[in-house]
Amino acid sequence: MSPVAPAVLPGERGGWWHHYVCPAHGVELEHVGLLTGEFPEGGVPCAHGCRVDTADVRGAWTVLAHQACARAILAAAGGSADERAGAVALLREYSHRYAALGTTGHNGAAGWMLRGRLFHQALTEAIWAVPIGLAARLLGDPVPELTEGLADAARVARDSLVADGRFRSNYTAWLDAAGAACTGKPEWLDGPHGIFAHVLASTHADGWEWEASTYYHSFVLRAYRHAIAAVPGVKVPATVRARIDAMADVLRMLVTPGGLLPSLHDGPYRRAEWDRELAEMIDTGLEMTPAAHRPVTVYRDAGYAILRGGGVRAIVDYGPHGGSHGHLDTLSLYLYGDDVAWQPDPGQVPYGHAYWRRYYASTAAHPTFSVDGLEQAECAGELVSAGADEVTVACGTAYDGVSAVRRVVLAADGTLRDELSVSAERPRRIAAHLRPDVPLTVRTDPDGTVHTHWEGHLHGTHTASGAAARFAARPGPGPADDPQRTRTHVDWVAEDATSVTFRSTYRVGQ
Repeated sequence: MSPVAPAVLPGERGGWWHHYVCPAHGVELEHVGLLTGEFPEGGVPCAHGCRVDTADVRGAWTVLAHQACARAILAAAGGSADERAGAVALLREYSHRYAALGTTGHNGAAGWMLRGRLFHQALTEAIWAVPIGLAARLLGDPVPELTEGLADAARVARDSLVADGRFRSNYTAWLDAAGAACTGKPEWLDGPHGIFAHVLASTHADGWEWEASTYYHSFVLRAYRHAIAAVPGVKVPATVRARIDAMADVLRMLVTPGGLLPSLHDGPYRRAEWDRELAEMIDTGLEMTPAAHRPVTVYRDAGYAILRGGGVRAIVDYGPHGGSHGHLDTLSLYLYGDDVAWQPDPGQVPYGHAYWRRYYASTAAHPTFSVDGLEQAECAGELVSAGADEVTVACGTAYDGVSAVRRVVLAADGTLRDELSVSAERPRRIAAHLRPDVPLTVRTDPDGTVHTHWEGHLHGTHTASGAAARFAARPGPGPADDPQRTRTHVDWVAEDATSVTFRSTYRVGQ
């Protein structure tokens, strides 16, 4: 077993990690020097060659550095005698620093934040406190003043959320997990505002976390698993266990055989830290092998339908907006293969980049429909029907005076058939969007039929009725892991139309 890497604690308090983003390119900055205790000389690099050194970026780097140090301390706590001694020394250093901060919140935090002491956000502090608490208890708790202080701070922050009517916030899950990790006391699980109550309050009966974001779903599930593991011998109620198992099944139903996990609603499209977080759950026993499935699976509470057949995995998003982590993408159709994302949900950049954050939440970024180039309203569609090989969904509230119906069918010949019908009370500019994350070629026949070829052996045939419609192909940004990656975006447009039906057939093959 290789020795655990040594760590030097950062000398500053942490800021907001979402500021760790290149202001020019919108990509998350590189994770460098996190265990050295020193912000990189000359600034941190981005993938496109920038070096960035601002107060916000320094604060964000410090968050990531503290989190990396906490993980290193936990790893060392289970290592050799020398490593364990090093972990104790670092815990004592953290204990002295935390005590010196007093009891007031971070004075650099934004007004909307639930403040921490070592970090801008209480949420960030709770995430850091989990490995700190676990390490301390593994070592016999050599710093009770630190673990007790962190548990007290978590309780105060949680009580603030409860008083504000936000008990089901994902913050609560991590505050409870921090309390459980730092104390090992069952009250953080079975108390009136503990993990067990949170599981039932913040997840749907279909297993989805209430915001229906893949990332935040896995985020709270990770907190639940840490909290329960931190209190050995705790009896988990059957209803809670069933809901947590259903949450894990959601991830197993989403993941493709090639390991792609769609980033539905808000969250990173692709991020090494998310991969690490998922691996962390796998290490604690989470099974991520793709689940056995029927051709059509519907999550009625979250508002997703998944269709699988002919080498295509289609996800239809018709559900509620999703709160602060929702996107304006009602009736989107996402297309994946076993190991290729043909038309994925594009995900989201770190929130500190306002421009790109707005774009990736927008209707224009998603494979849905738009009217007059305007944004959809924050709305929910409805499930009209679901059968063994088809699903039909509808929405009449995305735009005033406009209704839309989308029917997706797994045909007997192995193709996926998509029919999107939009009707308006007056002539409008109606568009259906194609938003690939692979190279796309478009060819039009003399009769107006359009053929698309998507790298990865997906072929599309497209026709429209009810109104004349044309394909308008143009360069557009790829998904949110790199807004500078150019893809071919298509707006399939019917001008001055009151009714139009867009029909597409997709098949996989050479």
